[in-house]
Amino acid sequence: MVAWISAIAGLLAYNWWILVPFRPGLMVSPNELFSDLEVTGQPFATAMQHADLLSGLLLSSAFLAAGMTSIRDGRREWSSMMVFAVSGALGGVFPEICSDGVNAVCRSRELRFQLPAQQYMHIVAGILEFGGITLALFYAWRRTRNEETFNSRVYRDLGRAALAGYPILGLAYLLNKVGSVAEAFFFVGFTVLVLTQLHERTDALRARRIERR
Repeated sequence: MVAWISAIAGLLAYNWWILVPFRPGLMVSPNELFSDLEVTGQPFATAMQHADLLSGLLLSSAFLAAGMTSIRDGRREWSSMMVFAVSGALGGVFPEICSDGVNAVCRSRELRFQLPAQQYMHIVAGILEFGGITLALFYAWRRTRNEETFNSRVYRDLGRAALAGYPILGLAYLLNKVGSVAEAFFFVGFTVLVLTQLHERTDALRARRIERR
């Protein structure tokens, strides 16, 4: 119960980006990244930063409650999910200094390493966030690749989506085009993976409790 309460609350905070289209003018271009909205001084930036921090803390709590050993051979997935959660929290603690998605001067200075360390800490946190959850998906797919269960099918489908999506995301970042659209695609996938991992882990814990009775 604790794991699910923390996870649902954490995912609600994580997906604050869903509210952006309901506030006209907040995102000026689809080329803008969601992290650009968190630059200090932007409307609602502080709330978004706090949402990222809260999300990371709650998701960390959810996976701590679910336990590293709740599913067999699932330790590396658990560790990777913890990296994802903690990195997301750090991204909220260290927001970008300027909007590299839409500000050419900011992007140029960023590439020349002329910005304060906080900008690069945010970037590293983002890389670890994406890397951690992608590793978790890989380990989950490999563990369940010979199974025909609901969870294994979700992992396979997410794996196919990641294979198609990462080149698109890379091009979006490289060309500075439709970055928010590509990010939204991944945020939805990450949410599904968190839910699937929690579903699998809490089911395993419940089965163990039943066996002990």
